Amino acid sequence: MHELGIMTGVVDAAVGAARDAGAARLLGVTLSIGEMSEAVEDALHFAFDALCEGDPFLEGAELTVNMVRPRSICLECGAEYEHDRFHLFCPACDSFATELVAGRELQIDSIEVDLPDE
Repeated sequence: MHELGIMTGVVDAAVGAARDAGAARLLGVTLSIGEMSEAVEDALHFAFDALCEGDPFLEGAELTVNMVRPRSICLECGAEYEHDRFHLFCPACDSFATELVAGRELQIDSIEVDLPDE
């Protein structure tokens, strides 16, 4: 279950950024993760909830996951197309000489924090 490792890194980065900003609490994290990473969305949510449990700084934080469909470009004819994890052939010319341009990313898009009143 590599989702726990992924979410440990995400939570650590989000907590670090939130604390650096002077936040009282982390309220939410929004991620974009490519389908080619083979991460399971439900497992990501489970791992996030488990990591947040019992930590007052993270209690009640919500995770939003945007799954990014794989997209490739054909190196033979230049066609750009979406596909699933298993059908990488170019639909225009049937070439297998393709390059993945989206679908393997993992990025924190945003974090939502509660800033104390000053």
